[in-house]
Amino acid sequence: MVAMPIGPPLRMVTVASPAYLKRYGVPERPEDLMTHRCINLRLPTHGGLYPWEFTSEGREFRVRVQGPLIMNSSVQILEACLAGVGLAQLADAHVHEHIESGALEEVLREWSETFPGLHVYYPRGRHQTAAFKVVLNALRSDEAPV
Repeated sequence: MVAMPIGPPLRMVTVASPAYLKRYGVPERPEDLMTHRCINLRLPTHGGLYPWEFTSEGREFRVRVQGPLIMNSSVQILEACLAGVGLAQLADAHVHEHIESGALEEVLREWSETFPGLHVYYPRGRHQTAAFKVVLNALRSDEAPV
């Protein structure tokens, strides 16, 4: 199999609005999320809720959070988080400008690690259609949407 990267490395970050953190406090450890209002993501392809992922001393673990909202779009989750509804876990690239502007604050930073970004996996040596080659070339270019 060939693994071709089609995007930069990713990091999931846990964020909240300053108003939320002032009202409910700042979680110090992932376990603290159990007493916070967290905005859940329902995975459309799996039907389940996305467990929030963290890393400590090289070991990965997941926390199933509770909260007032369950959404199936990171755009909706971001809007609710900006409105102060609760904590959210989103891709750093998705919230970076909001953190820079002060509209959101990152929490639990030391528990978030970078991981390899998105990849396309395909079998080596098999006959590739012209359409597949066009898609691969587009994904290889710097202009490819990720």
